[in-house]
Amino acid sequence: MTGLTAAALAVIGFFAFQASAAQDRAEKHAPAKAASPSPGASDAGKKNQQSRKKATALPARSGSGFRVVYALERRRVWLVGKDGKVTDTFTVHPSTVSPAPGTYKVSSRSSHVTGSDGVPIENVVRFADVKGVSVGFSAALDGSTPNADPSRKTGGVREKREDGEAMWLHATIGTRVVVIP
Repeated sequence: MTGLTAAALAVIGFFAFQASAAQDRAEKHAPAKAASPSPGASDAGKKNQQSRKKATALPARSGSGFRVVYALERRRVWLVGKDGKVTDTFTVHPSTVSPAPGTYKVSSRSSHVTGSDGVPIENVVRFADVKGVSVGFSAALDGSTPNADPSRKTGGVREKREDGEAMWLHATIGTRVVVIP
């Protein structure tokens, strides 16, 4: 009987450790709170801060609820929580094939594979297929975010590794991906 109790406690301890580690990973990617300007901040400094906020603000008409928003022209992604608030935003490096604006769903994920450009990648989150080319977010293991080779049809939307980790934690199978111009 003591053996079963010890085994049960070990299993509970293991699951508690995993839950704690998962929370640590999620908190690592929570957006930092913006510092408020100091009382003597210049008007130029305030204008720069407002300009940055506007540049990274979630676009209007990008859907509602839990989702990923991908702006093609701005080369930016927003991870949006259930409450409609942005949990993270970052720039991306698109490849040569992009999906048309619209709403998609995450269809598959791979933790580690080789990208269509031959580079080892991780945290692959696929959401569209364009004329036989799979389109998805990924991060190169070497941290590179190369410019796409226009002579090759590839669908990888490259992120920095830490952004790829945030995407992986946010966008599970079935998560909506809203692509806007």
